[in-house]
Amino acid sequence: MTPLLLLVISLVVSAGVLLLLARDLFRQIIGLAMLGSAANLIVFTAARPGTLIPPVIEAGAQQLAATAANPLPQALVLTAIVIGFALLCFALALGARLVRDQAGSDPDALRAAEPAPTDPVKPAEMEAP
Repeated sequence: MTPLLLLVISLVVSAGVLLLLARDLFRQIIGLAMLGSAANLIVFTAARPGTLIPPVIEAGAQQLAATAANPLPQALVLTAIVIGFALLCFALALGARLVRDQAGSDPDALRAAEPAPTDPVKPAEMEAP
C-alpha cells in the first residue's frame, strides 16, 4: 500500500507544481491547494496506514499497542485539511474579487497594476510595458 501512496503523492505534487507554474491565477490557487494536499498525504503515510488496529487504548492497558495506527499524524492531517480548506476558500474569494476589479487574471497584468516604479517597494525592472 505504501508504494501506491508514494505514487499518488508524486502525482499530486507533480500536478500541483504544474498548476502552480501556470499563467492563470485560479490554476495557481488550485496548484497551491494540491501541494497542501500532498503535504497532508506525506504526514498521513507516517501514521502507518497499512494497519487496521485503531489507535484506542484498551481497558486496563497503560499504552497504545505497538501495531496500532499513530493518532498524532491523523489529528495533524485533520487539522491541516480544515485550515487548508479555509485558506483555499479565502484565496478563491480574493482571486474572484481581484479578477472582477482588474478585469483579468494574468499575473503580468496584475504586477503592472502595482504602485509606480518610483515606489521603493516595487523594483524598477518590473515596470508596466
